[in-house]
Amino acid sequence: MTSASLADDNPQAPHALAGAVAGVLAGAVAIGAAQLAAGLTVPQSSPVLAVGQAAIDLTPLPVKNFAISAFGTHDKTVLLGGILVVLALYAAAVGMLAVRRLAFGMWGLALFAFIGLTAALTRPNSTPEYVVPTLAGAAAGTFALARLTRAARRLSPPPARPRPASPEILTPPDLPAAPDVPARPAEPAAETPAYSFTYLPNPDDQGPPRWPERRRFLVASGAAAAAAATGTLAGRELITRRNVSQARAALRFPRPAVPAPPLPAGSDLHIPGLSSFITPNGSFYRVDTALLVPQVDPATWQLRIHGMVQREVTITFAELLKRPLIENYVTLTCVSDPVGGPYVGNARWLGASLAALIRQARPLAGASQLLCTSVDGFTSGTPLEVVLDGRDALLAVAMNGTALPVEHGFPARMVVPGLYGYVSATKWVTDIEVTTFPAASAYWVQRGWSQQAPIKTESRIDVPVAGVSPRPGPTPVAGVAWAQHKGIAAVEVRVNGGPWHEARLAAVLGIDTWRQWVWEWQAAPGNYLLEARATDQTGYTQTAVQAQPPPNGASGYPSAEVTVRSS
Repeated sequence: MTSASLADDNPQAPHALAGAVAGVLAGAVAIGAAQLAAGLTVPQSSPVLAVGQAAIDLTPLPVKNFAISAFGTHDKTVLLGGILVVLALYAAAVGMLAVRRLAFGMWGLALFAFIGLTAALTRPNSTPEYVVPTLAGAAAGTFALARLTRAARRLSPPPARPRPASPEILTPPDLPAAPDVPARPAEPAAETPAYSFTYLPNPDDQGPPRWPERRRFLVASGAAAAAAATGTLAGRELITRRNVSQARAALRFPRPAVPAPPLPAGSDLHIPGLSSFITPNGSFYRVDTALLVPQVDPATWQLRIHGMVQREVTITFAELLKRPLIENYVTLTCVSDPVGGPYVGNARWLGASLAALIRQARPLAGASQLLCTSVDGFTSGTPLEVVLDGRDALLAVAMNGTALPVEHGFPARMVVPGLYGYVSATKWVTDIEVTTFPAASAYWVQRGWSQQAPIKTESRIDVPVAGVSPRPGPTPVAGVAWAQHKGIAAVEVRVNGGPWHEARLAAVLGIDTWRQWVWEWQAAPGNYLLEARATDQTGYTQTAVQAQPPPNGASGYPSAEVTVRSS
């Protein structure tokens, strides 16, 4: 029996630890090779990204809501980090099995490859190229695991042979007794009997592994780590080269046919801590399902409008810029925004009329929904009648005077006032199918969210800033309120459940944006609960009934606990 087979049957601590290291390094090699292959083919086909997207799709809705509320815009980073941790633990277990019997480790790698292939091939826009990264990663991981496992096995010494506590002379018990012979004169020295032997220790039986075995394992581990790092960095570099930043920076937009009206005096109250009327691009919230932000070249982008239409329409980005462009201020809100939350922002958008594009396709009678698809496969279902009712529904190409940021949908996205983003604000949009609501369900509707998603009348308290104790005396209580495509008519504030006090409203240029407000509070030392409520121009007042964001938006009074310190 060989020492390797003995080690298989009698795994020891060095085996287990070295096997875990071998498994993690083999996993890293597999991920590096897959990243490199994804950089050479399709970035979204990386098995880590594919598994991550599948995890997003399959995660129960309560868990999604918890992730968004707990981690905010960092939820994707947390998800990818968690996936990598799970992969590392899985790879360590595979390595420990492999040093016991290599076939066990190979089955573990095969399971990893199967999961990666399944996740990649089930992506909405998957192609045959999507299998390449997973297969490349599995092949590289298999090679690395075999080499590292062989080196890891040599680290454990073979089991010791049984031996007495100390060397002694042994006489076989089955030899016949020697016959009586006459005594002889004493001899100078006694000799070892012919049938006796002395046990000599085997220097290889005990002790730590020798330096050559350690060196082999260290060299193999270093080579695996270097291969993993090289593949990962090279793949990232290849993906970065597809970055569209230069194409975005080179864009020049024609003057809008319908420019945004000038902001009226007093539209921004300029109160420290209060959200500005225009949300800077870098501060605008981002909530979507894309783990890897799509890099879409405007030179190759096109939008197809089809389905229940008399004629299909396909438009390129160059053709889109030749259409009459409309500029307007529109506030967007995410349905995941809790009461008083951060997922709302106001920007100046530039784009072509979405209604004009849809009318060009001539929708058929009975059509009720625009099923809009992003380049990454995400879908939203927008009510057709809302797009055609005269509001400034845009196929937007610019935001606050610059081309759309990549993370906000470059080169083109939808902006529809009055609807939550999951039914109206498709980023990186490339396909619009005119259909009906019974015929097709969009991404979030399939997961239990409402088909119709008008934005609720809401408000938020920004000032006093959380954690800051104001001094006694005149204290501004300020925030923003929104009721897109209805407009804000009034905001009220109350203290400790007392009477409502009407706030002063900032000027506003339309009904599709939020509105700043402020109430001057004569604060005295003590602890207080401030609450606010908004009334829109239809006469509806924000409800006190508390509701969580899903399935159709949060409700309730925003509040702030304030401690006024003594002067």
